[in-house]
Amino acid sequence: MNISIIGPGRAGGAIAIAATAAGHRITSIDGRNADAVAYLASIVDVEPATPDLRIIAVSDDAIGEVAERVAREGGTTPTVHVSGAVQTLVLGPIAATGVQVGSLHPLQTLPDPERGAARLDGAWMAVTADEPLRSMLHDFAASLGCHPFDLDDDVKPLYHAGAAAAANFTLTTLDLALALFEAAGVPFEAARPLVEAIVAHAFELGPAGALTGPVARGDAATVATQIEAIRRQVPQAESLFVDLARSTAKLAGTADVIEEALQ
Repeated sequence: MNISIIGPGRAGGAIAIAATAAGHRITSIDGRNADAVAYLASIVDVEPATPDLRIIAVSDDAIGEVAERVAREGGTTPTVHVSGAVQTLVLGPIAATGVQVGSLHPLQTLPDPERGAARLDGAWMAVTADEPLRSMLHDFAASLGCHPFDLDDDVKPLYHAGAAAAANFTLTTLDLALALFEAAGVPFEAARPLVEAIVAHAFELGPAGALTGPVARGDAATVATQIEAIRRQVPQAESLFVDLARSTAKLAGTADVIEEALQ
């Protein structure tokens, strides 16, 4: 497949590298950052040709501006953006010219083009498009080693909130654990096997089924002891710990038992 990339950053670069490795041809790389364009062009072959697919991989607030420019330039190339939160309506100027539009969102963290390309293998990829573009995007995602799935346009903000919760809120919780371990003189690395096992159990049993520990058991006395220790030694962590314990108790069905310990 011939692919044109607009936006040579983390997502656009990762897709370009992975696409090249999968045997696709990059026909052009465009973007406002000339250095980023030049860098990506130095690590993937760019062979000018008529593209089969145009991928807009710019920041969410810049998609509309790019769509207006692409629409003015004309052409018949199906066009997608890679935002997980923005609906395809933002590509309205392009759709108004009769060109099919959609979106393709990799559900993966892409820290830079090279590492992002490697992490696409095995990642899930959301496809929002009607036929025939839908089938083209499914095939393209599969060629990168991704698992494509359909995502309705109207639920994209909710889906993206779920992605943010899965990724960033997990890190907030781990940062809390880091603070408590450090205060106890325990290396944070010691938690890795526990965290990896819990995450694996969550996908095997569901989050509620994977719960463990005193909150899940309804052991209010132990929870109270934990909170008292945090209050004395890491007071800045108390509020977040209590909030998370309260939410965990609701999930576990032990809220009535645990609530007294959270006061």
